[in-house]
Amino acid sequence: MSTPQDANEGCVGPASDTAGKASACAGCPNQSACATGANKAVVDDPAIALVKERMAQIKHKVLVLSGKGGVGKSTVSAQLAFALAAKGFNVGTHTRIHTHLHAHT
Repeated sequence: MSTPQDANEGCVGPASDTAGKASACAGCPNQSACATGANKAVVDDPAIALVKERMAQIKHKVLVLSGKGGVGKSTVSAQLAFALAAKGFNVGTHTRIHTHLHAHT
């Protein structure tokens, strides 16, 4: 991952072991994000390039999500795919993606 455009002068980059902790990081708007190491994990994962390449071949993507379990995300995904397929669209679903999204409140 490249250095963010709004990074401080002398930024060590988000993939560095000292990302978010180096003296150049003081006052940077990306400091807390870099310090978590989340960006480093993405940089080190060789599958990212393959996923990006495959996803680039898909013209339209629909994300069905909720902040709560058991609300029918899979049902909505399946019914949406069924309806689009009935209209002649090529569809596919992937329901094995599990992630946790966190935001500061």
